[in-house]
Amino acid sequence: MMNTMTRSDAHDPMDPSHTASLRHWGNLPEADAEQLQDESSVDCGWGRLIFAHTYPTAERLAEEIRREAPGRRDVALYVRDPHVVIALAPQYLFLDPSHTFRLALQNGSTEPNLPQGVRIREARADDEAEINRIYLTRGMVPVREGFVAELPQNAAVTLLVAEDEDRGMVCAAVTAVDHVAGCNDPEGGSSLWSLAVDPHCTRPGIGEALVRAVAQRFREAGRNYLDLSVMHDNNEAIALYEKLGFERVPVYCLKNKNTINEKLFVGPEQYDRLNIYGRILVDEARRRGIAVELIDSENGYFRLTHGGRSITCRESLSELTSAVAMSRCDDKRVTRKLLTEAGLRMPEQILVGDERELQAFVERHGRVVVKPARGEQGRGVSVDLRDMAEVKAAIEAARRYSDDVLVEELVEGEDLRIIVIDHQVVAAAIRKPAEVTGDGESDLRTLIAKQSRRREAATSGESSIPLDDETERCVRAAGWRLDDVLPAGQTLAVRKTANLHTGGTIHDVTANLHPKLAEVATQASRALDIPVVGLDLMVPDVGGTEYAIIEANERPGLANHEPQPTAERFVDLLFPQTRTEA
Repeated sequence: MMNTMTRSDAHDPMDPSHTASLRHWGNLPEADAEQLQDESSVDCGWGRLIFAHTYPTAERLAEEIRREAPGRRDVALYVRDPHVVIALAPQYLFLDPSHTFRLALQNGSTEPNLPQGVRIREARADDEAEINRIYLTRGMVPVREGFVAELPQNAAVTLLVAEDEDRGMVCAAVTAVDHVAGCNDPEGGSSLWSLAVDPHCTRPGIGEALVRAVAQRFREAGRNYLDLSVMHDNNEAIALYEKLGFERVPVYCLKNKNTINEKLFVGPEQYDRLNIYGRILVDEARRRGIAVELIDSENGYFRLTHGGRSITCRESLSELTSAVAMSRCDDKRVTRKLLTEAGLRMPEQILVGDERELQAFVERHGRVVVKPARGEQGRGVSVDLRDMAEVKAAIEAARRYSDDVLVEELVEGEDLRIIVIDHQVVAAAIRKPAEVTGDGESDLRTLIAKQSRRREAATSGESSIPLDDETERCVRAAGWRLDDVLPAGQTLAVRKTANLHTGGTIHDVTANLHPKLAEVATQASRALDIPVVGLDLMVPDVGGTEYAIIEANERPGLANHEPQPTAERFVDLLFPQTRTEA
């Protein structure tokens, strides 16, 4: 929605100190510049796009950027003299470290080449929650409540979504702004903002298809160019835009300093060396004024200090977790003993030793799981083994991680992770194994490599799909080979385990969790006497009561459960005096 202000009387246009108009940026002729609508901005839901060249003076522009609403992220584009504007309020404003790219729209066609099973359409009001979910998983500012419903009255903004028709879900979104409607732009410009693809999406080419759709829409509307802003170090995105014909132009963005933008203006810092699991906790601590000392970034160790109390952490494992509690989770045999004694259901399990006992176990259950007795992150785990040859091969693989190997019955269902902090359920998520979607051209080896790169980019390098013997076994079990071409639109799971570190994806289901399952999780945390734990369960339905606990993790990753407040509850546990009520 366009927000047009009246020029401040304090800045008399005839006053010699204000004759350097910001309108005459670039090579825009003076006659054309006069057509621009005064002091124009457009509400994009997550903040405003401020057309800086429509403001008469640097002072007025600086004032306007500082009017940013709480929780929003305004962007001032086409700033003629950014250094002058920043100099007026250096403690509040900063130059965004991004590049602007421009696509000439009337030089050719960019019709979207849609992946099979995907359609692009305008967003509807009932899409808003899914759009915001995708934005939050990408660390982006969500649109304000009710914004999508207002779009029909907002001539300047179009919000497009890509919908996976097979699943009936929104998998990507992008904001398009028409500058003619936004500021009466005589150059006939347009711009693209907030392009985000669901990190769990397996269909290739969604982002490119959305960019092409926006370009084609504005081309047909007679616009002359499409601009976009991209972070200077986002090499993957820059490569895509250059492939589509975008060229870099000397156009700059100014933003207001706020907590959302903090990492863009404070510069490089030592905490950036932590992985995402440590960084989310350090960032929350710093927001509360808790001192942070980095001990060993490579292994995730840091110390938090506040009010005379110091606690050393390794990601979500802190000194509040005793060595005894940690050892109970580390050894899966001990975990099973304690939880079954507490009356909780766990799969039947044996320690590999006597071959006749092993043979009988496999025959009795038909399908089994092999895992190291000690270990984490899914290393050495093989799932859905059906004959002794597979079981023996899996046992040898598991022995690379632990001398003792367990074989347990396979419990079918969905892989549910429940995060319990201070014996209260904070988050619940379904974990799904890595999968790829065919394009009809690429072989499975290539599809896995591409999807692995997408997972790495979405998780700061924490998730990837290993091209190892287990992946090849899973592909073979599904009737395929790595050199086979998967038909367009067909999806194939390429791992059996759902661990994030082997390419699995995480989908929040906290609101749907049955109270019985929440009770089971808190009961398990008390039986283990552990303050922070991630419990893995197999369940037929998260809204039901059936379950089997398969593992307890003493150092669960807390960075994968948006929008649940895992980091906040962790810091509450360590420093309750800093707790802020929601």
